[in-house]
Amino acid sequence: MKLRHKDLLGLSHLNAEEIELILNTAVPFKKLFTRSIKKVPPLRGKTVAMLFYEPSTRTRTSFELAATRLSADVLSLAVSSSSVQKGESLTDTALNLEAMKVDYIVLRHSVSGAPELLARAVRAHVVNAGDGNHEHPTQGLLDLYTIREKKKKIQGLTVAIIGDILHSRVARSNIWGLTKLGANVRLCGPATLIPPGLKEAFGSNVEVTYNMKEALEGADVVNVLRLQLERQQENLFPSLREYHEFYGLDDKKLSWAKKDCIVMHPGPMNRGVEISSSVADGPQSVILEQVTNGIAVRMAVLYLLAGSTGVTPTGLPQQMATERKAS
Repeated sequence: MKLRHKDLLGLSHLNAEEIELILNTAVPFKKLFTRSIKKVPPLRGKTVAMLFYEPSTRTRTSFELAATRLSADVLSLAVSSSSVQKGESLTDTALNLEAMKVDYIVLRHSVSGAPELLARAVRAHVVNAGDGNHEHPTQGLLDLYTIREKKKKIQGLTVAIIGDILHSRVARSNIWGLTKLGANVRLCGPATLIPPGLKEAFGSNVEVTYNMKEALEGADVVNVLRLQLERQQENLFPSLREYHEFYGLDDKKLSWAKKDCIVMHPGPMNRGVEISSSVADGPQSVILEQVTNGIAVRMAVLYLLAGSTGVTPTGLPQQMATERKAS
């Protein structure tokens, strides 16, 4: 099986089988991390361009490591000092990159839909690294991978997503992925931070509540979203202290969930606002494991977009299986 599209623009574009394909392909890539040489040759001779119009640490570094470990060359553009500052359009920037024979463009942009616009203009594979309030598909995929790794399944689980749903592209990718794989999703936050029509948009597996206890009772997973103050155009809640009191995840609120509930956060964290340090650093937290899993998942995405068919019966991607047999 292969991915149907040349680009990864969002989980809304993928079916359940394609999502499972990516998750399954990421498994052997994660096993690479235990080796002394954490590198394989599938993308040797390919070039991956990082085009980030917004600040990023985890996502950008994760993509760079993923591409490097697949033996690709990585081109990182400093948008703040590029021709963009002289008025060059996004499409012209991408077409110039393609003229330099770039094979992939990993794009983060503040405008929703920018990756889709780019994908129509270039032959290179476009990977959405976050666009406006729309989607962040690889974050959604690494969250799914982490849940499946810890819980051994996704179907039938109850996942609570807490916080700033209104401005969160991570939430949208998570909702698409979780519902397509059969999980039940509870969305919780202040009424001003939850847009209307979510249940209608995503289906009957999605519930909306403004009460943390209702959201957390019986939850298998809780995914805490960062409060995105930089995206808010008006005051949507009285104060950070009040937000933490009602919607910040602390030990007391976490006790309402299942005993084996895992805690996730896409980062960066605002400690003492949406999550307490005792929870973020506690035994139920898998936040740092999400970061590790992000590299494996992004390796799988780049690998599959190149036209590879996923894993062999041995569980290794095709090139890795050939390499192991030859050795």
